[in-house]
Amino acid sequence: MTHISFTKFESLFQLVDFFNTEDKCKAAIAQERWGEGNAVCPYCGCTHTYMTAEGRYICKDCAKHFSVTVGTIFENTKISLRKWFMAMYLVSSHKKGVSSLQLSRDINVTQKTAWFMLHKIRGLYGQSDAVSLNGEVEMDEMYLGGRETNKHESKKTEGTQGRSTKTKTPIFGMVEREGKVVAMKVEDTKGATLMPIVSQFVEQGSTTYTDEASIYHKLDENGYNHVFVNHSQREYVRANDIHTNGIEGFWAHFKRVVFSTYHCVSKDYLQRYIDEQVYRWNTRDEKASFRFEDMFSKAVKTFDYTDVLSLSSVVSIEHFRTRRVINYIMWKMKHSA
Repeated sequence: MTHISFTKFESLFQLVDFFNTEDKCKAAIAQERWGEGNAVCPYCGCTHTYMTAEGRYICKDCAKHFSVTVGTIFENTKISLRKWFMAMYLVSSHKKGVSSLQLSRDINVTQKTAWFMLHKIRGLYGQSDAVSLNGEVEMDEMYLGGRETNKHESKKTEGTQGRSTKTKTPIFGMVEREGKVVAMKVEDTKGATLMPIVSQFVEQGSTTYTDEASIYHKLDENGYNHVFVNHSQREYVRANDIHTNGIEGFWAHFKRVVFSTYHCVSKDYLQRYIDEQVYRWNTRDEKASFRFEDMFSKAVKTFDYTDVLSLSSVVSIEHFRTRRVINYIMWKMKHSA
């Protein structure tokens, strides 16, 4: 099979037309994993392997049998690889994502299967801990859920206005102007929670743009040039460049996706939906073929998970939670003097 260039797939039709057999899908996975060389044994790392007539591999050193999908998101799947490829392309090409119901209809699987596939695919979108924002950085928090308007009076929760987290989940985001966005679910929006996150992702000396919330008052003390607009006084732009329109634009896009495509998002899996939209926002100028190629490259690398249904599998949530604990301790030590 000749070398496959994923950049040539500009439509779902081209993808389906090319990958018309399972063998072609397996060949594409093998090419992405091992290039033109021999298959590498996932158990001992040996390259002395050969393929059997059934299309499986045998390692000459450890004598173990393995398939091309071992260690990828396709491992042990009973779903056709062609359907996996179609699902990945649909997710990467749709600006507002794809719901499990829509995907189940598009590739002819059950809604449960489509949901499981989508969460495996979203696991590829985890944000990098090494992202560094600098220059001019806007930051803001938003709250998802907690709509009380259409509830019966007996079921409404008191005191959910403003920044209350009784029935809402807080999300914190930062965007570098003309650059990347970073966003994550947080436990609360207190300064002690957010300042360590800012210290982790935003370089000191950067100019930060926020609203008037008191949680940002310590930005100056932490080595940032802090300017803000007063939204409570209906001030949204000052001197042409003092605003938070960039991060507000991301929030508007995220809300449209949640309300129009998914309708309801579980708090437990919220970080995965955030990761997906952060990736989509950061690659908004790229073609769908680029996003599919990038996703496919991530899909065939070692995929470390136990169970998509388990919270422990939501790597990005646990990752950011662990980082926040470490950063909070360091921040407290720095400011305890």
